[in-house]
Amino acid sequence: MTLKFEHIDKSFQGGKKILDDLNFQLPLGAFSGLLGPSGCGKTTLLRILAGLDVADRGKISLNEEVLVDMNRNFYLKPEKRNIGMVFQSYAVWPHMDVFENIAFPLRIRRRPQLEVKTEVDKILKAVRLDGLEKRMPYELSGGQQQRVALARALVQRPKLLLLDEPLSNLDAALRENMRQELRDIQKFFGLTAVIVTHDWADARGLCDHLVVLNEGHIEQEGNPDAILANPSSSFVRQLTKVHA
Repeated sequence: MTLKFEHIDKSFQGGKKILDDLNFQLPLGAFSGLLGPSGCGKTTLLRILAGLDVADRGKISLNEEVLVDMNRNFYLKPEKRNIGMVFQSYAVWPHMDVFENIAFPLRIRRRPQLEVKTEVDKILKAVRLDGLEKRMPYELSGGQQQRVALARALVQRPKLLLLDEPLSNLDAALRENMRQELRDIQKFFGLTAVIVTHDWADARGLCDHLVVLNEGHIEQEGNPDAILANPSSSFVRQLTKVHA
């Protein structure tokens, strides 16, 4: 059971190739990571998986379900993929309280009010925000705002949870705490999670499986500890050397 990427290509306007014939698989039910510096293609790949961007070539499938097959000009719309996404900026609605921020994905699907309340209450408890449902975003800490964004992604019970640099706005102490919280939530819900990060400590602290990207190519993939013990190139060694 895997999330499979086959021959993924993507070029920007002007012809610069950002993803070049990527082929790899991520295990389901695990926390996987896309690691690399700015401009390596990791966020573009995550956006293609979410349906927010379109590959020039290639195929993405989740078990037997095809999400993208550009050879057949097939592209499943984002709202049909049942994917939750947490952005780097959190994208919490400033004019909505915590409850309504989390309820938003259910409301746009016109779910009954009782179901909305039941599901939001469950998620509030799971991410330790119960009691804060009437707070406005400006009344929350950075970590609390992140949990709101996470709860909003989880409330629709997604097949995949995607996280784009979710820890980069947090200080060092809170960052370490949030790593553990993200791991606990991923395990509690049995989710397949994919995180984009440029930070080796986040990647190693969160991920079961890691794909290291460099200029649109895969430099190395595997378990983070195995990569640390046996980096395949000077590029990978540079990423991990501070923790060696």
